[in-house]
This record gives sequence, C-alpha cells and structure tokens, in this order.
Amino acid sequence: MENISDTDLKRIVDEVVSGIMREMPSKITSEPSGKPSPATTGPKVVAIGADHGGFPMKENLKAFLEDKGIKVIDCGTNSSDSVDYPDFARAVAEQVASGSAWRGVMIDGAGIGSCMAANKVRGVRAAMCYDYATAFNSREHNNANLLTLGAGLIGPNLAKQILTTFLETEFGGDRHARRVDKIMEIEK
Repeated sequence: MENISDTDLKRIVDEVVSGIMREMPSKITSEPSGKPSPATTGPKVVAIGADHGGFPMKENLKAFLEDKGIKVIDCGTNSSDSVDYPDFARAVAEQVASGSAWRGVMIDGAGIGSCMAANKVRGVRAAMCYDYATAFNSREHNNANLLTLGAGLIGPNLAKQILTTFLETEFGGDRHARRVDKIMEIEK
C-alpha cells in the first residue's frame, strides 16, 4: 500500500463528505427540542481546556480559533505542570451547559477520560473524535456540543481539521433528533 499525503487524504474525505452533504436537507437550526441553537442566536463562543498533556495543543487550537474570529473562554490549565483532567473537563462542560459557550473543546492525553468526565454534566453531549469522520458523525448524528481530543494520539494538523469539522457540521435533525432526545431523557 502506498502512502497517502495529508493533502490527498483531506481531498478524498472532502469529496466523500460533499457527496453526503448534497443528499442532506437544508441546514437545521434548532436543538433536538426545537429551541433555537446558540449558533443561530448570538456570537460563537468556544470554551477550551486541557490537562498538562494537552496544554501545548490547547494553546495551538486557541490561537487557531481566535484567528477565525471565534471568541474563546480558556478554562485552563495554563502550563505543562501535572494537573487532573476531570477538573478542566468539568469547567469546559459547565460553560457549554450554562449556555456561556456554544461549543466546548477539551484536550488530554487520549481524550477518553475527559469525555467521560464532561458527559457527567447535565446537558453536555461530549464526543471523543480522532478523525474527520468521527467529528462529522458526532455533530450530524449526535448533536455533540463538546469535543474531546487526545493530544498523545493525533497531531496538530489533524486536530485543526477535526475541530473545524466539529464546528462547521450542522446537526442533521429528523430521525437523529428523536435519538438525541432519548439520550437526553436518560439524564432526567
């Protein structure tokens, strides 16, 4: 098998996703409950956090978001000194759950523990994504509102691609809304 460059891989994935998007109905602008989503009612604000293992990637993605004109709430950590990821995952999740942030991003070594912690906060649908497809699916099918990334598993360019996909993909609604509503019912 020959090696495929990142550019070629992105082109292939973009072509596949473009084909899927042409088959989808127009953009959905509400949450599963039918209420307007924050994305359609105000400026886009993203809460971001990391543990010590994710700190360098957090700083990189924070600058990336700000360059795109997105307001960022930095929930820490602010160095590579050892800290506990649940503290920062909770801080990011609470920003999302309260409506202060439109979306959240949490980075630790693998993304798994932060995903578990964030999903304990009522109203949060965190998804650990590791490629373009998981980012797209987490938004289109599951209306995820918080992305977790594993800084020890993915590089900075892939992280930017995943984040961009996560922020730009609309929720598909229809049959997916019924399923997301059932997920949210579990919290009650």
